[in-house]
Parts: sequence; C-alpha cells; structure tokens
Amino acid sequence: MDLVSTARNATPSGARVGVFTAKDGAKIRYALWNTTATQRLGTVCLFGGRTEFIEKYFETITDLRRRGFAVATIDWRGQGGSSRPLPNPMKGHVESFAQFDDDLRQFMIDIVLPDCPSPYYALAHSMGGHIILRSAQTKVCWFDRIILSAPMIELAPQTSRIPALRFVSEAATLMGMSDFYVPGGRNDGWRRETFEENIVTSDRLRFERTRDILETDPSLALGSPTIGWVAAAQKSIAEINALTFINGIKVPTFILAAGNDDVVSTPAIEIFASRLKSCTRVVIAGARHEILQERDDLRDQFWAAFDAYIPGANREMSERSIGL
Repeated sequence: MDLVSTARNATPSGARVGVFTAKDGAKIRYALWNTTATQRLGTVCLFGGRTEFIEKYFETITDLRRRGFAVATIDWRGQGGSSRPLPNPMKGHVESFAQFDDDLRQFMIDIVLPDCPSPYYALAHSMGGHIILRSAQTKVCWFDRIILSAPMIELAPQTSRIPALRFVSEAATLMGMSDFYVPGGRNDGWRRETFEENIVTSDRLRFERTRDILETDPSLALGSPTIGWVAAAQKSIAEINALTFINGIKVPTFILAAGNDDVVSTPAIEIFASRLKSCTRVVIAGARHEILQERDDLRDQFWAAFDAYIPGANREMSERSIGL
C-alpha cells in the first residue's frame, strides 16, 4: 500500500508501509521510518486525531527524524487508509474506544517492538492523545514518556451544542441510530470548508497542503462522526476524567494545549493536567487546535517544549543550529 505524495507534501524517503489485520478483521495501515540523524534516540510513535491520516504528518515525521528518532505511525481504524466499518465509508464511526485500545496494543506488540529501536515515546494529537491516555492507565505501558497535543479530554462547548450529549447519544444508539450521522453531519464537509471558515489552523499554506492531499486521494477523507462515535467518545471521556483513572496513570506526561481551541476544551485539559501526577502542561497562546499544522512561530514553541522534555532531543538540533 503506497503513501500519497503531492508537490507540497512529498513522502519522506525510506518509508516502510504495511497493513496488519486486527483481531476483528479490520485492516490497519501503518508506516515506519528510520532516523536521518547521526544520533539514535529511540522511536517516536505518532498518533493523529479523528479524520487524520499518515500523509498529513509528513512534515512532523521529517522534524522527528532530524532530531534522531525513528518514527512509527498508523491510521486509526475507520479513517485514512485503514478499514472503514460502514457501507458509507465517509461516516466516522467506532463501536467502542476499546477497539482503538486493541489496535494500539497489536501495533505495538507486532510491529513496533520487533522492528523499532527503544526507548519508545508517544506523540499524539486530539483523539489520538485520548487513546494514548487510555493506554497509559494500563499495568503495562510501552512508552517512557508521553507528549500530547490538544488531547481530547472533553469536547469544546461549541463542538457539543446538544445538552446532555452523552445521554442523548447513548439513548439514540439504543434506539438503533448508532450508524446515523450526528445532526447536520455530511460526507463532504472538507470540500466545502474554506480557509477563512476553518477552526483548526491559522496557517493557510498548511491548510491548503492538507486539502491538496485529499484532492489527490479523496479516499483518505472522512466526513462527520456518527451518533455511535459520539456515544463511544462521551463514554470514554467520562472514564478518563474519573479520579481513579487519572491516579492510575504513571507515565511522565507533557500536555500542550492550544489557546484558541474550538474543537476540544482547553480549560478541561488544564484541570486534567493539574490532577495528573508527573505531568507538565503548556498552553500555546494564539494556537488553534492543530498545533503541529500551525504557523511556524507557534510550531516552534511546540518543538522547543518537545526538545526540552525528551532526553537528548535538543542536543542534535543545537549542534545543527551552530553548524557542528
């Protein structure tokens, strides 16, 4: 299975692309890269958010490889180049977030641990960050440290306008409406959205770069979530915000939130981080939800924080900056 390359988003060299079969038969696309630096710092396992796909992170993958990291990444089930569960492949759907847990476990055990150098770090955005937090609560966690970009701790109020969203979505699911779009949901929202209307980045070039990828291969696109996805997400949100769950997370965690986030709740992220042991948090003022797709001045703040947090990451970049 090939990765999609465009004029403004070329596939980083040396990609190893494959598919593994989940225990329920779903096909999960993954990709691996070796570092391009002289130092070897381990592997960053990179996990995107809802609707995202491997190609969207080529720039980030290049940044990580230059720092001395191998990179391992996947498309979550139901999006990107992985299996879609419904007859309408544009519907963003999952039965339970436990399915993501199973896919992550299989990816780590079957793909990453045998083929990628240790130590392992997780870098995850939005829904991906939420899933990684679920893994950090288990007795066995593969990651030495976790870095989360605008994790989905709670949806932003403007995203979830329906009162008592969890109970409404669960009731609708019980009534057999799980596969229905949320009210107002559609297949082609990404085609209709202009840069001026978007709420995830203030960087026009990176917005248009993502659009180029989807225009080149529309099969990578995803529409609105289903009622079932919302019900599953709301149930999982309640689970991870329970104090007993938070107390079970032992992995050192760094959370970077966006100051102008209209997708997930930044106040909820701050509260969660304050309750989490071994957690550092930073709010990047002016950033919208997709921090790694933001303007250079905002991305630079992310990378400065990353380099300070991951052992050895700032050494190679410092040497490059002074010409060594």
